Amino acid sequence: MIKLPNPNIGKVSLLVAVLTWLALLFVDITRIFGIINQMESGVMPEVSFILEIIFFINVYLFYNYNISKNEDNDFLNLIWRGASTGLVASGVSILISFFYSVLGDSKLASDILLKNFFYHVTFALISLFLISCALLWKHLILYQKSKNIVKQWQLFEILLLVSMFFIFFNKNSLDYSFLFGLVIITVFSISLSINLKWIPYLTFKEKWKSILFLVIILFSVSYLFGQVLNYSESELIIVNLTDNLFLIGLFSFVFFYSLFSFLVTLFNLPTSSVFEQKLVEAINFQRLSQSIKPGQNENQVLDILIDSSMSAAYADAGWLEIKDQEDQTVFLHERFIEKNATHQLFRHINAQKPFSNFDWEKAGYENKVFQGKIDFPPYKSALIIPLVINQETVGRLYLVKEVKDGFNKEMVNIISTFVGQACISVENYRLLNEAIKNERYKEELKIAQRVQRSLLPKKLHHDETFSISAFSVAADEVGGDYYETYPLGPRKFAVIIGDVSGKGTSAAFNMSQMKGIFHSLVQLNPSPSEFIKKANVALGQCLEKNHFITTSFYVIDTEKKKVTYSRAGHCPTLYYRNSDQECDYLSIDGMGLGILRNNLFDEYVHETSFAFESGDAMLLFTDGIIEAKDEAGTEFGYERLKKVFKSKYQLSPREIHESIIEEVYSFIGKNVVMDDDYSIVVIKFK
Repeated sequence: MIKLPNPNIGKVSLLVAVLTWLALLFVDITRIFGIINQMESGVMPEVSFILEIIFFINVYLFYNYNISKNEDNDFLNLIWRGASTGLVASGVSILISFFYSVLGDSKLASDILLKNFFYHVTFALISLFLISCALLWKHLILYQKSKNIVKQWQLFEILLLVSMFFIFFNKNSLDYSFLFGLVIITVFSISLSINLKWIPYLTFKEKWKSILFLVIILFSVSYLFGQVLNYSESELIIVNLTDNLFLIGLFSFVFFYSLFSFLVTLFNLPTSSVFEQKLVEAINFQRLSQSIKPGQNENQVLDILIDSSMSAAYADAGWLEIKDQEDQTVFLHERFIEKNATHQLFRHINAQKPFSNFDWEKAGYENKVFQGKIDFPPYKSALIIPLVINQETVGRLYLVKEVKDGFNKEMVNIISTFVGQACISVENYRLLNEAIKNERYKEELKIAQRVQRSLLPKKLHHDETFSISAFSVAADEVGGDYYETYPLGPRKFAVIIGDVSGKGTSAAFNMSQMKGIFHSLVQLNPSPSEFIKKANVALGQCLEKNHFITTSFYVIDTEKKKVTYSRAGHCPTLYYRNSDQECDYLSIDGMGLGILRNNLFDEYVHETSFAFESGDAMLLFTDGIIEAKDEAGTEFGYERLKKVFKSKYQLSPREIHESIIEEVYSFIGKNVVMDDDYSIVVIKFK
């Protein structure tokens, strides 16, 4: 598929405008040559009219595109562009007049072709100046535009377009229809010229510059209009292009808008300083609102606050008194005052009323202001405004002036607004930091969850003699329950279940240590009692003093159909015997790992064995299951667990643990939060 080039409207319209002007010059010179030599040129006047209209339209398109694409379209720049174009057009016209004054009464001065060439140059420059100014004024008029203003401008553009073609009706004659059209355009020009909402936003310096630029434009309009009148009266101008309703209408529009802008700007000069002050206050308020961002310090807000407040009050000196983390007050951001003088002035102010009435512990200072006279040369008046965040006073703003009663009501109101916004910004900053910190904790907990899930085995080792299933859920984001299996031989398997004291990340960390110890010791193929003893020694080196781990370690020998185990303070194992269809807890003493960290621990380690038969089942669990409480505070308990296990023994291990967990959740209810981790391992012998 052929991709067509995207033409630049500005360049194309400029090129067409230049070519059209050259064609217009050629056509008119041809007509003039024929008139001089009393020959029929064969060129109709309408050809010149058509070329003139095409020239106007392309100049309009060029400037419209150029202005809309220019990003530097501030008010002063727009006015200067109009003034500079006017200077060029007027300058060239003045040079042409100077050239003819030098020629005097020479034959060249009366040459018709030369005169008409310069006339066409002047016509082009006048058109460029007027059209560019009209489009520049358009941007000023449509500043803070409303629906009515947009419609009014669109109607004015339609009127100007119609005026281009008016030449076909009046044939360049200044008749009544021409005057009627000019009156209509002038009325529209005056109605549009009252849209001057951009002027108040100029600074005092910018207003002086704009007045100068507007004077240049008014001079250019007046001078060039005078030149048009001179050309109209000249007998040497054979083809008249400037007695055109479109051009004369633009003269009217550019002149009236320039004149109104000049007068309004001139009369606005005395109020410029007041408006500038309000604008600065608004900007400072915006800076305070946007000053807090992630990673920045609230000190930046306080810096903006003192500068904004001093600017609003025309204060001669100022500083901030802020409470630090140790609840001590410090001075920050002193302006136009030495530190030693700050301390002296601080003591002097706070020794006098109403400033001495301030109390750090007192509430209700959100909109409180302290102001009054002081006698501390050269300062004669002071203003103090407390900084309150969450109903707690965290600091004070001090402003002093060298005149009595230096703070009026308006100043106090705007400074109070600045203080209020600064306090909101600081509070938002602290809340934002807290939120970021919480989000970071959440991300860390998610990582901890993934790590913990990776610590629990994805595969539970067994052979065809038994099947096994396990389940674990943490009460918090991470937990401390642990279970795992390990093959000690072709027909021999180690099974462990443990519960770390405490909850949360510390429990999860200790659980990971337990996993490491299990994988290290199980390589030695120890007996359950040996494993418990060596695990206690290892954990005694790394567990904190107030932490311990309960565990049960099992060795299942499927060849001998025997289970050997030791218990270290963990919940008793629930065993179902298929032969007599009875369910009981296996009792064996033991002490948790890490409680005793010496040789005395070995005295509390016991080991026992029992034979299993086909259809028997084992339930290993942590204390979170039996200690689960309902809304009344009643525990799930051993007997309820025993009853559920006995009623579900015929199911598969997975179905058994799912039934138990479902029963536990049903027991505690939907409105009760888990107190502890839930973990279950179910083993069923085939």
